[in-house]
Order: sequence, then structure tokens, then C-alpha cells
Amino acid sequence: MSTTTLKREIGLTGAVMLVIGGIVGAGIFMNPATVAKTLHSPVLMLGAWAVGGLIALLGSFVYAELAERMPETGGEYAYLRDVYGPIWGFLYGWTTLLVVQTGGMAAVAITFANYFQVLMGVQGGDKLLVGAVLAVLAGANCLGVKSGNWVQTLLGALKVIAITALVISGLVLVSDPKPLTHPVLDRPMSFGLVEAFGGALIPVLFAFGGWQTANFVAGEIKNPRKNLARALLIGVGGVVLLYLAVNIACLRALGPAKLAATTAPAADVLRVAVGPLGAKLAAAAISLSALGYLSQSMLTAPRVYYAMARDGLFFRQLALVSEGRQVPVAAIVLQAVWTAVLALSNSYEKILSYVVAMNFLFFGISASCIFVLRRREKAAGGPKGEVGFRAPLHPFTTGLFILACAVVVVASFVHDWLSSLIGYAIMAVGVGPYLYWRGKNPGAGDKTPKEAAS
Repeated sequence: MSTTTLKREIGLTGAVMLVIGGIVGAGIFMNPATVAKTLHSPVLMLGAWAVGGLIALLGSFVYAELAERMPETGGEYAYLRDVYGPIWGFLYGWTTLLVVQTGGMAAVAITFANYFQVLMGVQGGDKLLVGAVLAVLAGANCLGVKSGNWVQTLLGALKVIAITALVISGLVLVSDPKPLTHPVLDRPMSFGLVEAFGGALIPVLFAFGGWQTANFVAGEIKNPRKNLARALLIGVGGVVLLYLAVNIACLRALGPAKLAATTAPAADVLRVAVGPLGAKLAAAAISLSALGYLSQSMLTAPRVYYAMARDGLFFRQLALVSEGRQVPVAAIVLQAVWTAVLALSNSYEKILSYVVAMNFLFFGISASCIFVLRRREKAAGGPKGEVGFRAPLHPFTTGLFILACAVVVVASFVHDWLSSLIGYAIMAVGVGPYLYWRGKNPGAGDKTPKEAAS
């Protein structure tokens, strides 16, 4: 092991697939039914997914500008550290490791195990399968960022193909298509309708989350100022179109009522389109999508813990990278082990209820960094050198994204105040470890080794 920096080996295509892989997991195969349980009009349902897509696009504008300004390993950790101080960066990394990233990965790992067993026609052994898949993906990423990104890109391409097949089935092969344009509303205009629409947005936004994880590996992307910003815009835009197409296919094949009643919308769409084989095809698509998400997460998130350790704010062993391959092996292993613990102890089910509120809290705070950075830039006499990507129509688009994040945080609190409080309590507990590492390493996080931008 050594403390050398990471290698820049990810090009534009790999970065685009990282963005797509961070967003597209198993949720898109389930959440159309969740939304249909709240909204019963195809127009309203597609509207919710369109609004969620708009918010995701606004988020991509924000994170593309942040990536251009600060192309450093750690993504949000680095933005919050440098703009608001190391305590905010640490609390972000703390919750990412304990709750947000690993809890989501644990749920997806269980989903993979369940559907893979359906595909294989076997039962039992799900815990062994979860442990095995996490170990294999961790091993692939320990071999180097090039091998890890190759695996992630391959799985990402395959799951996009699988989702495209689902869309084609729902759009072309269904013999009795259901209407998409009526009814427009499922109830009279009222506060109850607005409340229902807002509630439906929570699972939609959960499905769209994850674009920010590509920023974690900015230190390993070639020419990150250009390539990462482009990857965010291309990747998020592509996923928005893909998700809208999936929901159109589901509504066309099943209609709002049947979609709301099903627990396996992808399987039902494929069953309508191709017959009994549909359940197996759906299980294959969901397994593949879950595996791709896990691969992407195993590659990206450990860079946050690496960056924290490199700054002196976490266990120093996590800052070590392997000789030659130059990857943070200890950070990758830590994430894999903790994810396995959450998955095998069934703790992930409780943790998932905290994820949305905490994710969007940090989304909003990170987005506000743009206001600070632009003000600093103006005070310093304007941009130095070539001006890269800037969020269009700022401050309106950035402000709208921050407002959307605030609405989601409040809605999550209203929907389940206890889970929200527990999530924020976990974050607050992180103040103690932060003070410990700051005391052990005075000035930790104040001055960090800046990475070259190219």
C-alpha cells in the first residue's frame, strides 16, 4: 500500500455510464406501481414523473457546475468541506457510509438475490448470494478503476438494453392498449390533490436519485472539468427519457387500476406482451439492473471515505491506495462489509426510510454552494482563464432546485417524522467523531492536497 494519488482512467463514455448506473437501479421496475397507488390518472402519473425528471435535470445543472469548478475526489464531501467547512463535509461522508449509500446498496442487494432466485427457480440461500455478489464486485473494483469501470459500464449497457426491451414490449407488443390521455384528473382540484401529487413525488425522486455519485470519482476522470459536466447532462437527460418511456409502457399495457394493484409491474407488462415467459424476463431485467447499480456504487462511494481519510478526518488506513493499481482498497472493503452487515441483519429496511430526507437535505446544501462560489468569484475579479459549464438561468434554476429539495425534506418529515428525526440524529451523532479526528489531527480538512484538473 502507498499514499499515492488515484489514476485518471475514466473517459466520457465511462462517466456517462457512471451517471446512468448511479440512477437506474431496481426502483424503476417497482415505483410506477407505487405512484399509481397515490395517483389514479395516467396524466397525473406521467406528470409526476415529468416533474421528477425536471428536478433531476435541474440537479444535473447544479452538479455539472460544481464538477467544473471543483473536480476533486469525494464530490459533495469536497464541495461542502471547502465552502462551508470540514464539519459539513464530514457529516455528509458519515451519513453516506452509515446510512445513505450502504442502506440503499443493502436493499438493492436483497432485491438482486430475491429476483435472481426467481430467475434460477430456486429458493433459500439469499444471504449467501448477497455476500457473494458484494465480495465479487468489491474484488473487481480492488483490481483497479479501469477494471471496475469496465464491469460497471458493461452491466450499465446491459440494463439499459433490458429496460428498452420492456419499453418496446409495452409500446409495440400489447394487443389491447389502455388510454394515456384520460382521465386528466382523478378527483376535483383541491388541496388533497396537491397533497397526493406531492406524496407521489417522493418515490419518483427516490428513483431519480444517484446522479451525484459520479462526482465522487472526479479525481479519476480524464479532463473532469469537461467530461464530468457533459456526462451529468447526457446521463440524467437519457434517464429522464427512459423513465418516462417505462411509465408510458406500463400504463399502456396495464392501465392505472391494474398498475396500482400489482406488486410486480415489469413482470405484468411482459406477461401481457409475451405471455408466461414474462415473469422470467422481468426477473432477469431486475437482477441485471440491481447488479449494475451495486457495481456502480462499489466503484464510486468509497472515494468519499478515501477523501475523508486523506484529509485526516477518518481512519488513516482508508487513505491508502494499492501500489500499481492505485485504488482505495480499504475503503472499498469497508463499504462492502458494512453493506453486508446491514443486508444480512435486515437493518436496511429501517434505514431506507431515512434516505430520502437526508439525501435531499445534502442536495439542497450542496446546491447552495454555487451561490457562495459565484460570489467569491465575483469578489476576486471574475473567472480566471476559460469559463467552463455554468448552470443555465442561475439563480432561478438553482433556487428552484433548492426549493424542491426543501419541499421533499418537509414532505418526508410530515409523512414519517420519526424516521426523519432518527436520520438527523444519526447525522448529529457524527459531530462527536468529527471532533475526535479534528483533535487528533489539528487543522484536518482545512487544507487539502488539490488534485490536478486534467
